[in-house]
Amino acid sequence: MNKAVKLLVVIVVIFAIWKYGIPWFNEHIKTGSEPTKVAGPGDSRTCAQYAERASNTWGSGLGRFVNPPYDVAAWGAFRSQVTEAIGLAEAQCLCAEEGCRKVREAMGDLRSLVDEMDNAIRNGTRPPSDAVQRQERIDNMIEAAKGR
Repeated sequence: MNKAVKLLVVIVVIFAIWKYGIPWFNEHIKTGSEPTKVAGPGDSRTCAQYAERASNTWGSGLGRFVNPPYDVAAWGAFRSQVTEAIGLAEAQCLCAEEGCRKVREAMGDLRSLVDEMDNAIRNGTRPPSDAVQRQERIDNMIEAAKGR
């Protein structure tokens, strides 16, 4: 009986850590890979971090939608995710620095590319033929904004 009570206590403690401790830790402890600001304008470095995240979101998920037939529901969810990431980057890029200006331009280009791809997928037309070059230009503008 004593072992059963100890086991029950251990299970309750593990459950409490999993249910309450881990979410609290994730919410209150920042990692070095994430930008420190969540909303409001930042400097060009923070702006570029958010822009890079938006560009990476686009680049990492686009491969699922290269060839037909397209899963329009999955595309809609992916497009929303990318559009949200672009919006977060734009919100961080309201500063007057040259880097913020470059990133705003890059995010405008990315938004345009997403819209053109959306049009192609929904209408069954060919995707933009210069999409790779445009993505490279966007990434180069973000890198330039980071000062590298």
